[in-house]
Amino acid sequence: MTAEPRVLSGRYRVDEAIGRGGMASVYRGYDVTLGREVAIKILDRELADDNAFRTRFRLEAQAASRMAHPTIVRVYDAGEDSLTGPDGVVRPVPFIVMELVKGHLLKDIISAGPVPVTDAVRYVDGILEALEYSHRAGVVHRDIKPGNVMVTDAGQVKVMDFGIARAVSDSSSTVAETTQILGTAAYFSPEQAKGEPVDARADLYSTGVVLYELLTGRQPFRGESPVAVAYQHVSEAPVPPSEVNETVPRALDTVALRALAKDPFQRYQDAGGFREALDATVDGRQPSKRQVGALTSELYGPNPKQAAETARSLRQLSTDTTMKRTQAGPPVAWIWAGVGLLAVLLISLLFWVLTIQPGDDLPANVRIVPDVAGMTYERANEELAEHDLLAIQDEEASTEVAEGNVIRTDPAAGTSVTPEQEVRVYVSTGQEMSTVPPLAGLSQDAATTALAEAGLALGTITQRNDPGLTGGTVISADQTEGANVPAGTTVNLVVASGRVTISDVRGYTVEAATRDLEEVELTVLTQEDPNCPASSPPTVSAQSLAPGDVPVHSEITLTFCSGT
Repeated sequence: MTAEPRVLSGRYRVDEAIGRGGMASVYRGYDVTLGREVAIKILDRELADDNAFRTRFRLEAQAASRMAHPTIVRVYDAGEDSLTGPDGVVRPVPFIVMELVKGHLLKDIISAGPVPVTDAVRYVDGILEALEYSHRAGVVHRDIKPGNVMVTDAGQVKVMDFGIARAVSDSSSTVAETTQILGTAAYFSPEQAKGEPVDARADLYSTGVVLYELLTGRQPFRGESPVAVAYQHVSEAPVPPSEVNETVPRALDTVALRALAKDPFQRYQDAGGFREALDATVDGRQPSKRQVGALTSELYGPNPKQAAETARSLRQLSTDTTMKRTQAGPPVAWIWAGVGLLAVLLISLLFWVLTIQPGDDLPANVRIVPDVAGMTYERANEELAEHDLLAIQDEEASTEVAEGNVIRTDPAAGTSVTPEQEVRVYVSTGQEMSTVPPLAGLSQDAATTALAEAGLALGTITQRNDPGLTGGTVISADQTEGANVPAGTTVNLVVASGRVTISDVRGYTVEAATRDLEEVELTVLTQEDPNCPASSPPTVSAQSLAPGDVPVHSEITLTFCSGT
């Protein structure tokens, strides 16, 4: 018998698994309230058990949900459910609900080997477009890597997991949790490897690593452990991509090397500058090998190859007891100084990993308003009560939030407040409805006023000839009078033009012409013309109004022959 599918928070049905990462599992899902497919990321138990993480995670997910851009995977919602384990213990299950993207992870594309240069540039440009938007919004990703980039079936680049890396790094208190971040050390910036504060330029460094990997099929720095890779990010120079893959233009060497500069001030200073440099590589201009070497020297030192060789010698010296000194004096002292420096760097990095602590401790008289958007009022009330806050319910119509769910709070989520403070919780009443007022027979101005008073919008106005109505009188509307429709619905009107159409009645009998014209409510007069021979019955020889549209209730004179 098939088990019933799990539903998170009474709203999100969890279907089959579609991905697995170092911190979470991703499932195909369905939003039963809004009736749409979604992707649901459920965080691992180790992270879920960290109270500090759960608080920061909600705040970071809220920040990510405010970003709406074609190159960023939308975050629709974030919440927390519970699960009773086999041991009977109820554990929290934090989750986020995201846009379901149909395509392939960039890491799967790279796994097949170097991609064509044009595709590599296009993928990186898409990543930079997302970063350009997020950095303007004040959000630094901190974990740009091929595993966090999707390429849709249509070729659109979409970056995901904004804010999650920060939530984890700011809340991790154990070596196991921190190691989950070090798992992406291949894409770390030097300042991240050293545990220093980071800004948007760290994302640009990671993007440079992705560019390098797209062009060459491998990362610029590789090692047996995350710590070894982190050391290389801090101290070693990358080999230009064209020396790994001969098909790479040297123009891209300069872009990749600049992006991978150790000093953030020597990198591109924003995503826009990085994109401009990429665009400049398509014009065919190629730097010489000497120019690439000069740039490498500028960014990484006067002789990066010798520095890299020295680093390899130091590592060998530390493990090979058979090596003997062949030179006396200063060179040996310099080598041992390098060994000492290396040891200090490794010990410092290990100390940072072991001692990093969460920074979420709050004073006893401060509370942070939790993010309860999308929850039912009952659940939001419980969440606020857990934070020593008092919920006050207000109702508000919404076209986007389902009836009975929370739209927003005042003060907003993330705001610092005092215990027992009142928080207004705005609950959706669903779509606001309006009643279509009587419109037929009103003037156009009166109908416009009636629609505005009913909360409806005036749409297109189509004119139609009607012999019985003066110009501007409403004949009909495309919404039925008395019907309940969503507020703001557009109502299209048909109004009288104030004109009627008459035909050419010359040659008609006077009786037939008079009958046709009176049917469109014209006043018909007749007059005789003695200068032409009469016919029996008399026929119209002339009409005072030309065929076509004429004002309603016009007067027309028909002339007929009466001579002999």
